[in-house]
Amino acid sequence: MNASLNFIRIQIKSNLIGRGLFFLSMLLLTCLTLNAKQPLKAVQFIYTSDTHLGIKRLTFRGDSNVYSNVVNTAMVEKMNGLSKVKLPEDGGVNAGNLVGGIDYLINTGDIANRSEFGIQSAAISWNQFTSIYLNGITLRNDKNKKTTFLLLPGNHDISNAIGFHRKMEPLTDNTSLVSIYNYMFPQHPKTSATYNYKTDKVHYSKNISGIHFVFINMWPDSSERVWLAKDLKNIDNHTPVILFAHDQPSVESKHFTNPNGSRSINSTDKFENLLVEVFKDGQKIIDSSQIEQRSFVAFLKLHPNIKAYFNGNENENKMYEYKGPDNDIALKTFQVDSPMKGNVSSKDETKLSFQFVTIDPETKTMTVRECLWNTNPKNPSADVVWGTSSTISLAY
Repeated sequence: MNASLNFIRIQIKSNLIGRGLFFLSMLLLTCLTLNAKQPLKAVQFIYTSDTHLGIKRLTFRGDSNVYSNVVNTAMVEKMNGLSKVKLPEDGGVNAGNLVGGIDYLINTGDIANRSEFGIQSAAISWNQFTSIYLNGITLRNDKNKKTTFLLLPGNHDISNAIGFHRKMEPLTDNTSLVSIYNYMFPQHPKTSATYNYKTDKVHYSKNISGIHFVFINMWPDSSERVWLAKDLKNIDNHTPVILFAHDQPSVESKHFTNPNGSRSINSTDKFENLLVEVFKDGQKIIDSSQIEQRSFVAFLKLHPNIKAYFNGNENENKMYEYKGPDNDIALKTFQVDSPMKGNVSSKDETKLSFQFVTIDPETKTMTVRECLWNTNPKNPSADVVWGTSSTISLAY
């Protein structure tokens, strides 16, 4: 009898141990599965710039002198339908697939036009931007969350805030600049009275699926590079970096601080004092910015993980390598069209475009595609058409 009871006890104990080991192994397997490296999904964003609310296009879809809010609303309508569009078979990232979720919409400034010659105020322009873009975009990402906006100011937004060498009405209106600042830094809001352009710069960075996105105030001048150098210390040297700025790498001379006299904004010198750095290349705005560009190129050489640069301001779709004034650098550069002031699209509205960007974080490959959104002006409902594209490696 005792022997039988002992045998039963041993069997029960053995079964309990077996079950315990089974559950332990299943728990371990579950943990390993959860901790296993999951493939990173593609990062996708729309890139646009130079909205220029407050002015008119000479022609648009059969009408003349068309207000900017009408043109921008039409472009946003095309953006909202992009998720259901098929990407071209161009060999780029996700080629041939539906666009699907869009993570970000990036706008690098000139949301308002400069308020001169009877053009509407920056305050009115920001209200229109809020209605057309911030409230009008219906895009979602793959998690069914609303597409995130990432904003920067342009030279017109800043000139409205700090003044210009020609008369504006009102003389200053910092609404669009302050609103951009508050949108990106809601935890530290400013009012029109408390905002100070000298200290309150719109620059920030985001790590997105292993890619470091950096947003520069206007252009990476000596002041911005001090901030940027500190920012880049927070990432691994092999992490790819993408820069976004309003100005092109070959920055305009007039955007620097006046090197003459009291360094004021005035109608004689015509410098705009948008950049903290005092212009070193001469005393006139027609002088080239070679000294300033060389300093930027030297910075790029110290940070070879900076792989790409996006900019507006020049108002034309271009995908090229910035070589620097001495042809000793090769920075992949992507310049976007303006819906209102395009160098090409203002004369030919079928060339109106924005850029759509897809990044594969696993292979560190990026494809930038031109999205032509008005190729058939007589048929506003016509599908968008894919234009030029460029695929580059972000690996370092």
